Amino acid sequence: MDFRRLRYFLAVAEELHFGRAATRLEIAQPPLSRQIATLEKEVGVQLFDRSRSQIRLTQAGMVLQEHARQILERLDAAYRETKAVGAGGAGRLRIAFVGSASHGVLPLLIKSYRSSYPDVELALSAVNNAELHRALISREIDIAVARPELRDDEFRRELLCREKLILALPDNSRLATQSELRFADLANETFVLYPRRPRPSYADVVLGICEKEGFAPARLELTQDFQSAISLVSVGVGLSVVPESVSVTQRPGVIYRPYSGHNPGTALTVHSRLDNRAPQVMNFIDVTRRFARKSHG
Repeated sequence: MDFRRLRYFLAVAEELHFGRAATRLEIAQPPLSRQIATLEKEVGVQLFDRSRSQIRLTQAGMVLQEHARQILERLDAAYRETKAVGAGGAGRLRIAFVGSASHGVLPLLIKSYRSSYPDVELALSAVNNAELHRALISREIDIAVARPELRDDEFRRELLCREKLILALPDNSRLATQSELRFADLANETFVLYPRRPRPSYADVVLGICEKEGFAPARLELTQDFQSAISLVSVGVGLSVVPESVSVTQRPGVIYRPYSGHNPGTALTVHSRLDNRAPQVMNFIDVTRRFARKSHG
């Protein structure tokens, strides 16, 4: 059945007048009458009772009117949704990020994206850098937010932010009361580092700071992710070296302090595959670029 013919039928059924229906459809009346006659021939029943003074729907016409309205509404909805997804205004976007990125600027970036594209469904997950790289390669995710970055020629990348490193200390640590903390004075402390594997990783960045300051930690406690590390700090297992942004979210049992000494800082970088030009992905990259410019400016 021709969808155009259904629209013609519905216009006549609603107007109950061929002249008004033709005006509404912006066509001449004779072609409209021929289209309705063809439709009646197709379905094999009379859809309208015609008289000199008026036309009325037959019972069969009433049934077709109800179905035609539903069919055309669903067709219009399908066109709208298809167009929205194709333009990136709807659909789904899978974003994965390192655990420490859930503090600071990433939630603000996602909020900014959602304000521009509220109908895009977001699937969010926290994983380590190695898993981010694997998932992006295998197309299990669309966006990877890594610290400091993923090195792969197949990825596009946008720097989101740079920040200093600070110390996360148990709140009952003797170090918490000191007015100034020198990194070189931490040699006898237990360092809680993450991730445990694979290596090299962020843990090795911290060990590199220790080496720069002339020592190797007396004791190491390796855990798999930031959340586990900060939990161990909160119960007094040791201290950790973390991005400054995590101090925005207070954690019971943990205090944050700046330190003096070698501080290479860290960064957050947003990645996607170069061959993934889905509008949802490109829109997120564009929002990231504008957000970063505004933040740095």
